[in-house]
Amino acid sequence: MPDKPSVLFVCVHNAGRSQMAAGWLRHLAGDTVEIRSAGSEPADRINPVAVAAMAEVGIDITGERPKKLDYATAQDSDVIITMGCGDTCPVFPGKRYEDWKLTDPAGQPIEVVRTVRDEIRVRVEELLAQLSRGSG
Repeated sequence: MPDKPSVLFVCVHNAGRSQMAAGWLRHLAGDTVEIRSAGSEPADRINPVAVAAMAEVGIDITGERPKKLDYATAQDSDVIITMGCGDTCPVFPGKRYEDWKLTDPAGQPIEVVRTVRDEIRVRVEELLAQLSRGSG
């Protein structure tokens, strides 16, 4: 793995879970990790409830935009974290994959989105610890 590992977070709409995960990793890792997020069917905008939930913990994701998952982005990533995109996520030999089973925040009240946000933080902290040990 290169000096600066790259992590790709993928969910269907790239509007909630993957954006929150990317926000947490940026917040916790700074510039030590290259962070990407994408969706198999990106939405028009980020889920405003996800934006509000992240703002509550001091993380601003308002400038992010949902992006379409493309072959090159996935191929160039060291770790690919999927969150409910199922068969639409490409599989590349030699990549580390994790599938995080998380509630989709779309259409959920802020109380549910807070729980998802906090669960994502725990998983991102575990991922960061693994990356820093070089077991990515």
